Amino acid sequence: MTRIRIQAGGYQFIAETNPDAPKTVEAFMKLLPYREKLIHVRWSGEGCWIPLGEFQLGVDFENHTSHPSVGDILFYPGGYSETEIILAYGSCCFASKMGQLAGNHFLTIVEGKENLRALGTKVLWEGAQEVEFSLL
Repeated sequence: MTRIRIQAGGYQFIAETNPDAPKTVEAFMKLLPYREKLIHVRWSGEGCWIPLGEFQLGVDFENHTSHPSVGDILFYPGGYSETEIILAYGSCCFASKMGQLAGNHFLTIVEGKENLRALGTKVLWEGAQEVEFSLL
């Protein structure tokens, strides 16, 4: 498994790639370093997301889930809603205005999990935060 550094809202996390999503991991690795804005989810509960509109990563569903655990990062390839990345910092059921969605679980935070709730709260109350994913 490859390790990825994630920096957001003044916090640093280390994530590992998920071997059950090899196509998503391979495609995402080509984007590194990846910088975007992290905003709070609308319908999914305790999570932050990166809305990607019509962006296509070139992958389909592989190991998709609607119920990420704390620290799980999913990629939704689009279809019923826009393409997006979602990061669960607490109780989360991945959804949109169209209803429940499922995304490929391609990264798992393995270090810094204790700061996820603080990041989520910061994004909720202070708004969008810069996020950067880079190879460790």
